[in-house]
Amino acid sequence: MPSPVATHRGVAAIAILVGGAALIPVIGQATSSAQTTTTSTTTTSTTTTSTTTTTLVTSTTVVSPTTTLPTTTTTLRPKPKPKPPPEPTLVLGDQGPYVQQVQQRLSALGYWLGPANGVFADSTQQAVYALQKAAGLERDGIIGPQTYAALAKGVRPVIRPAAGDLVEVNLGDDLLMIIRNGGLFETLNTSTGGGYTYYEDGSTSVAITPSGVFHVYREVDGPVIDPLGELWRPKYFDGGFAIHGDYYVPPYPVSHGCVRVSNEAIDWIWANNLIPLGTEVWVYG
Repeated sequence: MPSPVATHRGVAAIAILVGGAALIPVIGQATSSAQTTTTSTTTTSTTTTSTTTTTLVTSTTVVSPTTTLPTTTTTLRPKPKPKPPPEPTLVLGDQGPYVQQVQQRLSALGYWLGPANGVFADSTQQAVYALQKAAGLERDGIIGPQTYAALAKGVRPVIRPAAGDLVEVNLGDDLLMIIRNGGLFETLNTSTGGGYTYYEDGSTSVAITPSGVFHVYREVDGPVIDPLGELWRPKYFDGGFAIHGDYYVPPYPVSHGCVRVSNEAIDWIWANNLIPLGTEVWVYG
């Protein structure tokens, strides 16, 4: 008799593990006539991770070396300023703003001339004489280039050291200088002894102004007439020698020995009491 066939059914539960995690169980069935074989089928699930790699492309710009061109500098020379017109030559009798400017400058330097009225009259010419003497210029009383230069330079006469108020008469330059508190106050053109021989009362004398230190001891507020001429408002400092006014005061020595100044100047001296009685008078040179 045929041997019985034994049938064995086995149920296997297979767990699919993916990455350690349990997935869906799979039931498998196998049949064998002689023996039972249990086959385990392992299903492998592969998860592919797609990695996107972005490659940044760096763009490199290569700059060629710069060629430096030499710089050309153009220097523009400023246009020269036009030269001012030359100062006009001024003479006795002229009038106008140029005369007034010169008068103002003379007054500022201490050369007395009265008011700066723009009229080139005698007192202005006397002041020009005095400036020209102090500057060692030709004494022509004309305001030309050299006299303008002396004005611009500010030329003043040099006085001897002194203290207090006095009068200095410089025979070398023929200048009378009024000193106040030891300093130069005003300067006047003067004409002193001319050194010539003259006759008076039958005797011969030489026209010389005495040198020394004197004092004003007498004065006359008016004209004095003597054999040698008229003295206007004289201030005597030694015998018959006086500082006095005259209508003619050239820029060189012509007097008999007195110290001449213009009539306008002696009037100004009297009006301001600049040489009162007792004033010391130095005559030198």
